[in-house]
Amino acid sequence: MKRPGRAGLGSLAALWLLVLGSLLGLWTGLQREQEAEQERRFPAGTAGRRQPQEQRGWGRGGTGDSAPDSRSAGQGESRGAQKTFRALLTLPAAGDRGEPLEGQKQPAEPREGPGQSSQPEPRPGQNLEPGSREPPAREAPADPASAVQGGIFWSQALEQQVPPGFDPEQAASWLETARAARVASLERGGCGRSSNRLARLSDGSRACVRYGINPEQIQGEALSYQLAELLGIRQRLPPMALALVEARGRQWGQVRDELRGSHWAEGAVVSLTQWVDNLTDVVAPAPWRSEAGSGRRLQPLAAGELGGLTQSQLVELVQWTDLILFDYLTANFDRLVSNLFSLQWDPRVMHRATSNLHRAPNGGLVFIDNEAGLVHGYRLLSMWDKYNEPLLRSVCIFREATAQRVRELHRLQNAASELLRLYRTHEPLSGRLGFLSEQQAQLLQGRIDFVHKHILHCKAMATSL
Repeated sequence: MKRPGRAGLGSLAALWLLVLGSLLGLWTGLQREQEAEQERRFPAGTAGRRQPQEQRGWGRGGTGDSAPDSRSAGQGESRGAQKTFRALLTLPAAGDRGEPLEGQKQPAEPREGPGQSSQPEPRPGQNLEPGSREPPAREAPADPASAVQGGIFWSQALEQQVPPGFDPEQAASWLETARAARVASLERGGCGRSSNRLARLSDGSRACVRYGINPEQIQGEALSYQLAELLGIRQRLPPMALALVEARGRQWGQVRDELRGSHWAEGAVVSLTQWVDNLTDVVAPAPWRSEAGSGRRLQPLAAGELGGLTQSQLVELVQWTDLILFDYLTANFDRLVSNLFSLQWDPRVMHRATSNLHRAPNGGLVFIDNEAGLVHGYRLLSMWDKYNEPLLRSVCIFREATAQRVRELHRLQNAASELLRLYRTHEPLSGRLGFLSEQQAQLLQGRIDFVHKHILHCKAMATSL
């Protein structure tokens, strides 16, 4: 056989080199395309996943719709259970929403989940300290003895460190402006359910417009706002006013086209809540997070349990004790209770953001979306009090001013009548939604009495130590 010459061998080698070079070039090109796609989807520093935004405004009113691309992976684990929970918020009540706007059909009920938020889950270590935006520096433990007075009350020195909430005069000014302003535009997103809208008012300010699936949800929002005033904690709630939807009216005339796409009923009452910028998520403090996550019964937070906590943590606990008392009185199941409920599907839910609770830039807590309170919550007491009552019993330290308000309402047995007085005085559209039924009024007074009894129990326990 004739062997190939040197020229033939050189040609063959060159051909192989050409093939190998082409394959290498093709592989390199594919690799670069994949890297470019990865960089496009996950910019530098995201460690292979989309990082949550740390700041955003209050908009969702809390029952929260979350865009698919804004949810973290961990929050999708119990989505089926979340739909089951959210359905409880939309149980039909007596009465209807009135006639739909001309040319509209009534929408299907939105599907949402408990603990869902328009805000993504915080990164590990984020917001575990009040007001933090990055993992906080280590803080020395505070002296527990200086945090409590009389065995069951937060000290005045500690309360003075609580960041201020919404100034009453500024809130009153905003409410007056919002009621008189025209709605210049309505935008989807940022305010919770798909039926809600973010409104830009004629003065340039913004407000979340909440449209309740049932009228009782807007009623519960309005009454909860007034009850917070009765308890002396309204500074923790954004200013909220009612508005009447009239497509041809002065307030809504500029957004008539947007109203046609909103599926709102003509003549419905909606709520306008002040938009607040730069709010961050809040994770439940350790006293509740650790107990709930372990499957054990929640233990009372008493003066003897404060050892090792920092000053910042104590300042936040002052606000949390008001929140838990408030949620018990209103039977609001759409905040921390929703997280406790979800433990059966998601064992780490208490390490995630708490529903309808945010932190302002100054570190103060903001209680948003209280539509599940009072009317709606009272209708579902048998289902949710097994969570709300243990939460109340887990608190044995209170703001003295809040305890005094409860004591006075118990002594005079006039919680419902005082609430009605505030409601009629401060809300011009109160007559459109009506008030609590007689049975609901009795439930409110009964819960006031129960909180008072619990405070006395905590005082007796502290005295016996």
